[in-house]
This record gives sequence, C-alpha cells and structure tokens, in this order.
Amino acid sequence: MTLVIAAGLGGTAMAQTAPAPTPAPAQTPPPAPAAPASAQTAPAQAAPAAAPAPRPAETGVVNRILVEGNQRIDQTTVLSYLPIQPGDTVDSVLLDVAVRTLNRTQLFANVQIGLQPNGDLVVSIVENPIINQVTFEGNSALSEKKLNEEVTLAPRGIYTRAKVQEDVGKIIELYRLSGRISATVTPKLVQLEQNRVDVVFEIDEGPETGLQAITFLGNTAYSDGELREVMVTKESAWYRLFSSNDNYDPNRLDYDREQLRKFYTNRGYYDFRIVSAVAELVPDDHAFGLTMTVDEGDRYNFGKINVVTENSRLNADFLKLLIPIREGQLYESDKIESSVDALTFAAGSAGYAFVDIKPSYRANPETDTVDVTFNISEGQRVYIDRINVVGNTRTIDPVVRREMMLTEGDAFNRTLIERSRNNLRALGFFKDVTIDEVRGSAPDRTVVNVKVEEQPTGELSVGAGFSSVDSFVVNLGVTERNFRGRGQNVVARAEWGSLRQQLDFRFTEPKFLGRDIGAGFDLFHSRYDFQDESSFDYRSTGAGLRLSYPINGYTRLSTRYFIKDDEIIVPTGYCATGGGGSRALCEQVGASLNSSVGYTLAIDRRNDPVRPTRGWNGTVRQDLAGVGGDVNYVKTEVEASTYYGFTPAWIVSIDGSVGYVSGWSGDAVRINDRFFRGGNTFRGFETAGMGPRDLSTNDALGGNFYAVGTVELTVPNFLPDTYGIKTSLFTDVGTLGVLDDRYTLTSTGVQDTNIVDDLSLRAASGVSIHWKSPMGPIRFDISKVWSKEDYDRTESFRFSTSTQF
Repeated sequence: MTLVIAAGLGGTAMAQTAPAPTPAPAQTPPPAPAAPASAQTAPAQAAPAAAPAPRPAETGVVNRILVEGNQRIDQTTVLSYLPIQPGDTVDSVLLDVAVRTLNRTQLFANVQIGLQPNGDLVVSIVENPIINQVTFEGNSALSEKKLNEEVTLAPRGIYTRAKVQEDVGKIIELYRLSGRISATVTPKLVQLEQNRVDVVFEIDEGPETGLQAITFLGNTAYSDGELREVMVTKESAWYRLFSSNDNYDPNRLDYDREQLRKFYTNRGYYDFRIVSAVAELVPDDHAFGLTMTVDEGDRYNFGKINVVTENSRLNADFLKLLIPIREGQLYESDKIESSVDALTFAAGSAGYAFVDIKPSYRANPETDTVDVTFNISEGQRVYIDRINVVGNTRTIDPVVRREMMLTEGDAFNRTLIERSRNNLRALGFFKDVTIDEVRGSAPDRTVVNVKVEEQPTGELSVGAGFSSVDSFVVNLGVTERNFRGRGQNVVARAEWGSLRQQLDFRFTEPKFLGRDIGAGFDLFHSRYDFQDESSFDYRSTGAGLRLSYPINGYTRLSTRYFIKDDEIIVPTGYCATGGGGSRALCEQVGASLNSSVGYTLAIDRRNDPVRPTRGWNGTVRQDLAGVGGDVNYVKTEVEASTYYGFTPAWIVSIDGSVGYVSGWSGDAVRINDRFFRGGNTFRGFETAGMGPRDLSTNDALGGNFYAVGTVELTVPNFLPDTYGIKTSLFTDVGTLGVLDDRYTLTSTGVQDTNIVDDLSLRAASGVSIHWKSPMGPIRFDISKVWSKEDYDRTESFRFSTSTQF
C-alpha cells in the first residue's frame, strides 16, 4: 500500500475587488518561493515551489523522523508541532492530522509527509516567505500611516494568502467608510533572495462618492430640513471639505435610521416607522441620492401605567411612584428607558440585583394613548466574589476601586456597574474602560474584571495671544491631573500680559482621607493694571484652603478659607493736593489684609455638562471677610441658567445673576472688593465700562450691587463640528451701582456732584462667535448698545482669548 499525505496552498491567481457599491472579497496571491538575487515584481499568481515527490510507504511503525526543505525554521521547531514520535504506529488518518497541524501554524506554504519502507517518516516542507516590507501605491486620500494601522501584514512577519485576503478587505472597507465606494485593491509581490518578499498594495481609489441630496417622503409633522439635522449623514456641500459625514456609508445610515426613530418616538409618534431607505447612484457615479420614506403615524399620549411584580417583597404601588411617567403626558420612548433604570436601581437597592424588567405596550388608536405595563421578574441573586483591576500601569488600584459603587460581597447590580464605569471614564485618566463579569467560585458568585487603558494626564502649555482686552499675553502652564498615579490634581501657571501678571499653584486631593471629599490649597500672586479704567493698580498675594463634598448626585457644597495681602497703588502725585485724584479712590490707597471664609452651593440638573439642551444649573456663593485681617464685608452672589433645545443646533439659554456686597463693623467696601461689569461679563461695554463713575477723573468705581440677565440663542453656522465654532445671538440686560454713602457724599453730608451712581438699566444685543482653536478658546463679540448712560464706555467689537486649566 502506498501512503502519501500532502497539502499545499496552490497557485490561484489574484482577483481584483468588485465594483461599487458593495465590493466582493478579493482573492489573494499564493505564497512565493525564494527568488534569485535579482529581485523581480510579479503578480501574486505564481505557484509555490513544490515539495519533493511523494514517496511510497506502508502503514507501520515510525523508526525516525526526517525533515526536508527547512531553511530558517529549525528542525526541532517543526518536530515540536508534529503529533508523531518515533515508535508510534501511523496510518493515513494520523498522517492527515499531522499535515493539518503543520498547516495551522501558517509557517509553511506546502507540506508532504510520507512513510518510507525502512520506517523513516519524511516531512517535506516549503516555508512561507518572510515579509521584507509592506508598501502602498496609488493612495492619496488616505495616508500610508492610516493604512498601516489597518493592515495586519508587517515587516519580519510571515506571508500567507489568508492574511493578504484579510488586509485587502480591510483596506476596501476603510475606503468605503471614507466615501470611496468604488475603490479597488490589487496586492502584488516583489520576490527577494533568502525567501523574502515585498508586499505591494496597488490601490485605485476611484472618485469620492458623496450625497447629492437627502429626500424624505411621507413626513408632514417635521420638515426635510429638521429631519436632516437629526441625521449624522449630511448632504455634500463645499463647506464640508474636512468632514466625511457627507459620504455614503450604509453603516452610518443604519445609525441614522435609529436616530430618526428616537426623534419621532420621543415626540409622541409611537408607531413611527421607516418604510424604506433607498440610495441610488447618479449617472456619473460620483454621488448618491438618498430617499427615505417614513410613516409618521398618529401622535400618542401615555395611557394607564402599571407595575406587575412576581416578588411580594417588592411593592408594586411604591415602585409605580418611582416611574417618571404620568397618565396623559406626551409619549416619549426615553421615559420608558428612564423608568426601567429607576425600577432596576430600586430593586437593586432592596437586594435584588438580577431583576428582569420588560415593558409591554398596548396602543389604543381610538384614544391615541399607549398603556405601558412594567413586568418585573426576579432572577437568581448573585454576589460579587472578587473585583480585579487590570491595565492600570500608572494609576494605583485604590484610585480605581474608590470610583466603584460596588465592593466584594455586594449583590451584583448592573446599573451600579454602569455608573461605576461612567465614574471611571469621567476621571479623564483612561482612554477606555470596560467592565465584564465571569463565573465565580460558586454558581451564585461572580468575578468583576475592570479593564482600563491609561492615557496621558500631564499637559505642558506654552502660548501667546493678543486680544482687545489684554493686548499681548504670554502664558506657561503645567498641569498633572493624575499626580503620582493617585488621582491628585496639580496646576502651576504663569501668565504675563499688558493688563495682568499672574502666578498660580493649585493642588487638589479629590478623595481626602479616603472619603468623597475634595480638599486642596492655592498659592497665588497677581497684579492688575486698571490705569485706563480707574487710575489704579491692584496687587494681591495670598493662599487658600478648599473642601468640597457632594450632598446628592447633583448637588455639591464647597467651603474655603483665603488670606491675602491686597494693595491699591495709584500714580505718584495722584492723591496729592491739587493732583486731581478721585476722593473715592484716594481714601483706599495702600495695603490691607483680607481674611475670609466662604462656601459655594452648586446644583447641576443639565442633561449634558458640555453642550446642554435641557435642564438647569445654579450656584449660590457667599464670603465673609473679617475673620481677622483689616477688611470686613459680606459678599453674596446667586447665578442660575436654564436651557431648552428646539433641535440639536437651535438651543436657547436664559441666564440670571445677582450680587451684593456690604461692609460690617463700620467698614465701607473697598474698590477691589466691589463688582465691575462690562467686557466679557456684559457685552457692548468696555471692561468696567458701566456703573458708578467719578466724572472729575472719569474713573470707574464699581458697585456694591449688580443684576444681569442674558438670553442667548445658539444658531447653526453650517460649519462642521470639527471646526469647534459656535455662533449665538444674545441680549444682555442689567444694572450696576449702590456705592457706600462715604464715597457719594461730601464731608458736609451733601451729594458729591462728581460721583454718579444711577443704578439705571443697560441693554445690548449682538452676535458672539466662540472658536475652540488650537491656540486656545477665542471669542468674538459684535454688539449694539440699546440703553446706557452718557458717562458709560461702550464698544461694538471685542476679541479675546483665554487659557483653560
């Protein structure tokens, strides 16, 4: 009997990718044999070098094993993969297993195994080539770096047909996602000596396939324009040069379908559905036309709301009170998800971590209502056996564990697990955070694995800028948000400008003494030049201590103590007899020690802390100066903002703020402790351009009281979000005034006619443009003042920049 087992990859020719719109997988080339010293380029279709001819053999006992054809792979390596040892009895089945085992290593292009009559088992192999380099030709839309990140073939790796086929598919998918749906990729080989090859991907990128038009059929409640705003996919336009969202991508279109469904179902359209979405190439194959047919249906309200539970210890009536839905309200699908979260959290708090909550719906077309029943079934109770933290190469374990809302021994709760993940992501220390569970030491035990991927947390910023406020500004800052891997925040900043010079050092421990208490200290020195506004310079050097802690999930209380040495400096001779200085200012020249305690109560009920479209937030701040020192006052400020988004691009916000400072123990309020408004705090007026003023010197004096209200409408500017430009229309209305009688009355007790303190209404409207530029945040304000006093200083344009830490 002749027994020969052989396997090879063959010599099938390479096929190019399929035409648009959906490319078919390309065939890949066979492995190339070693080439002579003079390298040559060849399409990947040459058959590999054949292994030696099969040898006749009989089934029998293996005497010894011989390896032939190996060049760089050691014989012992080949034998280590072989499931046969000398002395084994082999047959055709075992030899077939041995061939397939060697092929699975992807080290060999061809394998033949034959048993000689003398008992020698001969293993003849042809090694796969080694990749010398991987290059790309014809690519311009995508960089070589981007392509290299996608492909798996790499220098010094092993060349196989499967890897080439896989990489061709990845490159085609990459081009498809960038809007070039007709791109083709042809891989070729450059054969080198010593069984090495260069892999060349020849790319025909084809034209960029954009979206000529997005059309909707069947929509009556919302216009085509409103629905296009909901979609991530956009129509091609000249101003979207740096955006890829105007290219046709079927995957993105699936996401858009879901976004449209959420848009309608959150506005009462319970039975909304997308009938069809058809993308057709225009005749020149350069763009698609997308037509979406929708069935809006009727608008529904919530009907009867019920909770049904299998567990008698979970009170259905009590759980019903936790649901944020009431009968008669407009149907919103997001409220269903919020209700499930609330019920899951309530059941978890009662010790039932694994509950299954399934809403069931009953639509009543006659009354346009939807009855919703939340069915709660209890699962097996599972407890956390162990929590493992991996991937934290820099951040110490306690920093990660203290953000977890569960510990070992707790009942597993998926809602708390997700909140723990959000807590870790909010730290900003990690690029990615995943939390998964595996079976524990018993059926009712689970192990939680927290996997984190570290990212840089230190920043060195060096910048220079110019604005209409500060003229030339230079800043240098060092920030470390995860100092020593302990989650501590350290900021050191130096800033020098024509109007202010400032040095700051801040340290914050977010979990002081292992508790949810933030603690920190500040050291600072600053000098401000108010010569143009009020004929004085202000210098302040001091330090402070801070403590903050949460009251609940959306309210935080911060307390502080600051001590600082303040000094008011005026030009030489300004306050001398006949110097012409303001009496209200000259009385305050010199140094004073300010020792104060204060608190801030902050409430945040916004739906998004960065770009809110719903909700409100507010703060109350109070400081009491006079805990030692030379200055005695009480300062109070209240601020509140509310937001409402008509669409993601049209958002209205209403802001209001009020402040009042008054001296005590017979002290009047010094000019550096009063409020000034104008510039960035009240558009249309210069810095300190509104409020009380000494007409004899034209010096701004500030005020003890202010009230400012702002209505701002964010509007679309038709620029890609990647530009970081936001445009808004605004109206600012407010007042500033109320000086102490000490500064408004003369020594004889009559009104000083040079001091004006009208507390009159000011108002301005205009356009603001905010740009998150690579140099830092930049803001442009174009304003028109509608109400002012003759002595106020106004401005129609302001350009300012700032550095954020």
